[in-house]
Amino acid sequence: VRVQVCCSLSGGRSQHLQREAAFSELLKIERLEQVLDHAQTHRYWALLGEPGSGKSTVGRQLARRLDLPYVDADQVMEQRLGCSIREFFEREGEPRFRDLEAQVLDELTRRHPGVLSTGGGVVLRPENREILRERTQVFYLRCNPEEIYRRLRHDRVRPLLQVADPLAKLRDLWAQRDPLYREVAHHIIESPKPSLSGLVQQILHCVANAT
Repeated sequence: VRVQVCCSLSGGRSQHLQREAAFSELLKIERLEQVLDHAQTHRYWALLGEPGSGKSTVGRQLARRLDLPYVDADQVMEQRLGCSIREFFEREGEPRFRDLEAQVLDELTRRHPGVLSTGGGVVLRPENREILRERTQVFYLRCNPEEIYRRLRHDRVRPLLQVADPLAKLRDLWAQRDPLYREVAHHIIESPKPSLSGLVQQILHCVANAT
């Protein structure tokens, strides 16, 4: 009799745990639906991170999930410049580029809601960090220098990586920028391992659990 009773209690507990898990999953789904419903009237969703962290790829997919416009700040600047960022860097220098970057960021974040991917160095200026923190929902796609180097070791486009030792340069950039990304971020998403869909899902769940 004792064994039968124990089995019965165990079965009842198992069913109770299953119901709790199902209820928890329903809450998550409801929160996600709220995120999707409110996205159309929300401020910009901004993706920050080093070059190669996946901002553009994740941004496009996230925009599709949210049914929002997607904007790549670097592409906007190249359209205005009429040349590549690398060419402008070489001709005008980094300070002039950062001036334009700040101007474009200010203009873009005054528009209707959307998903925005930024340049890796946008956080270097305090005024940019203030704009991002106040006008957008910031997601820092955090990826260590070694993983970024693995992804970008054959890159011939990004101006800051056209040096004798790109890995050392990436480590220097990481040391300088990681604290600034953390300062401005509302959410930190570890990005080395997950798939594209996994990263997008992390972002959605992160917001859902915060609401």
